[in-house]
Amino acid sequence: MNTDQISPARFEKPVRVPFSVCDPAGIMFFAQYYIMFQNLVDDWVTERLGISYADLLGARRVGLPTVRFETDFRAPSSMGEQITLGLSVEHLGRSSLVLIIDVRGGEVVRVHARQVIVCTSLDTHRSMPFPEDLRSAIESFQASVR
Repeated sequence: MNTDQISPARFEKPVRVPFSVCDPAGIMFFAQYYIMFQNLVDDWVTERLGISYADLLGARRVGLPTVRFETDFRAPSSMGEQITLGLSVEHLGRSSLVLIIDVRGGEVVRVHARQVIVCTSLDTHRSMPFPEDLRSAIESFQASVR
């Protein structure tokens, strides 16, 4: 991964690790991170990009499925802890988007991930170019600084 290409812009969401996502040892079960990552993308599109994620999938029939996830689990997160999920854009293509996602507890990176999303038609289930408003919003995000 060439980190020189990653946008300096970052979207962050603080989250408390709830009991419901922990295993019997009191640490966050790894699979639960993926649910949080999906919620982070939903919040980023809706809150930061200003486009309703629900409308994209519903009325507009635009899908944003994940086609690849590379994840490094570096340190555990424990029940009750405050963690911060962060997202930045590594690459925006015609119909694909590469995101860098991390989870931090204080200054410690707990999880580092690279997610590839493809824009698809929910009617044909085939890739399609990003709708112009979504592409423009992503490009504006890339150009911004926290």
